Amino acid sequence: MKRTWIWVLAIVVVGALLAAFRLTRKTDPEYFTAKVEKGDIRQVIEATGTINPVTSVQVGSQVSGMISKLYVDFNSKVTKGEVIAEIDPKLFEGAVLQAQADLQNSQALLVAAKANVAKDQATQQQNKLDYDRAVALQRQAVNSQQQLDQAKATYDAITAQVGSDRAAIQQAEAQLAQKTAALKVAQINLDYTIIRAPINGTVVARNIDIGQTVAASLQAPTLFTIALDLTKMQVYAKTDEGDVGQIRPGQKADFQVDAFPKEMFQGIVYQVRMNATSIQNVVTYDTIVNFDNPQLKLFPGMTAYVSIPVAAVTDVVKIPNAALRYKPDLPAERVQELYSKYGISTQAPSSPTAAKQPGASGRERAVPKPNGAGGSDTAVVWKLLPDKSLRPMQVHIGLTDHTYTALTSGDLQSGDELVTGATTAKAESSGPGLTPQRR
Repeated sequence: MKRTWIWVLAIVVVGALLAAFRLTRKTDPEYFTAKVEKGDIRQVIEATGTINPVTSVQVGSQVSGMISKLYVDFNSKVTKGEVIAEIDPKLFEGAVLQAQADLQNSQALLVAAKANVAKDQATQQQNKLDYDRAVALQRQAVNSQQQLDQAKATYDAITAQVGSDRAAIQQAEAQLAQKTAALKVAQINLDYTIIRAPINGTVVARNIDIGQTVAASLQAPTLFTIALDLTKMQVYAKTDEGDVGQIRPGQKADFQVDAFPKEMFQGIVYQVRMNATSIQNVVTYDTIVNFDNPQLKLFPGMTAYVSIPVAAVTDVVKIPNAALRYKPDLPAERVQELYSKYGISTQAPSSPTAAKQPGASGRERAVPKPNGAGGSDTAVVWKLLPDKSLRPMQVHIGLTDHTYTALTSGDLQSGDELVTGATTAKAESSGPGLTPQRR
């Protein structure tokens, strides 16, 4: 019995030791790799934009009133000068009639003023003769000095009245011009009650209905939006500030829309506008892409996913960008030891050599970090050797398509395995009989 208990105790102790060893044991890491390939790389700038007409005009109203008639609707074709809507003209017709009456009154006042001038000029001429006769008689001592003074006073009074009549004529003429201008303004306002199309095109927006009141007191309300020619359109692509330096007018651009997901449309870069837009510290610029829309398949306002090829290389060795971002889970001393063993400069970055930067379209792109010498094309990748050990390799890289990066110089060959990630299996501490969990 004592020997049996000793064996049982020994088995329990061994089991406990095995369990403890299992809890603390760490297996060799399992590496995920990707092969170095050979092929072509196209550097493409991606952006999201909106389709817009080349020219669109917002048609408004310069007068206020109620919409009485509508002649067009959405998607209607219009020609320049065509009547597309009318505002109730009754108030403006009344204003024209009042202005016409005021003008006629001013014309009558001018005629009366001219008649007064003619009458007073005749009286002035008669008084001038009386005064001259009084002067001659006074020289002959026939008239008294009082009669001469009275004749002179009468002549001076009528002369002053003629001057006043002439001023009244000028005033009547000024009032006539004022009433003429008022009539013209009233007539223009009446004409503005008829809304006409300013260009040939298509009505893409209608913001009014019959019976709706238009208030144009502060600013002209937009009644319609007319696109000039929907067969010639543009994409306003929001381009990341890090990409605009590579875009030039005349470059080809491809884009897709959600309405036709399997179809690719082509366009030409027209310009990169310098007006920056900043949203949550992300700065973008509008890149304008012109394209033809002969079948009118694409509508204004559609979202376009634009790709602009800016550079390309052919038949080059390609490194997966995931390998550029990989950093082994090793102590810094071990990493430096491996760098020294394989002749890599200690100034080479020990962190992942390609950082993740979000672009305007939300994607992540690999950007090599500068080394100590100030260059930006040096990176370190980790090659998996046949014995499952790692070897750091310093390479020079060039063009990238955000999935692969071209190798410009280095010892890598097509088919080499580069580490892109790793995982280590470890026994769980929650008890025996559970499978290891990867972390």
